[in-house]
Order: sequence, then structure tokens, then C-alpha cells
Amino acid sequence: MSFYFYLARCRDNTLYAGYCKDLIEREAMHNSGKGAKYTRARCPIKIVYFENFETKSEAMKREYAVKKLTKSQKETLIKTKPA
Repeated sequence: MSFYFYLARCRDNTLYAGYCKDLIEREAMHNSGKGAKYTRARCPIKIVYFENFETKSEAMKREYAVKKLTKSQKETLIKTKPA
């Protein structure tokens, strides 16, 4: 089973970082208003970047690391490997 770390761009151009098992399902969940509290008021969202990991722990560690980056650094990351 794969786990993903992802960055989603919200309607207000902010970025949301998360992890999941299924990117398509997670994007749909966010857009239906059942995702994270942060994204509920910022729909629609679009996953713009992701990385694949073998374990949930690895994906969570990557999410934590990327959340510490500035928005500018996150934007650079997206440009290196868009979804």
C-alpha cells in the first residue's frame, strides 16, 4: 500500500499540506466539505503536488517538514514536480 504527502492549492491561493492513501478520493473529500477544517471555507481545492511513500509514518514526516517551509519554498517545490 502507498501513502502520499500532498500540497493542495485552495481557492484563495493558500496551500494546504496533508497525507492520504488515495489522492483522488482525498481531493473529492476536501471539495465536498468533508475534508480538513482549513479547506472547508476555501473550496474548491486542487492537489498540485504529491510525493509517494511506502509507510504512513514517512508521509507524515514529510508533511511535518514541508509545513515548516515558507510559502515561497513550497511554490518552488511545486514547480520542481507538479502533480
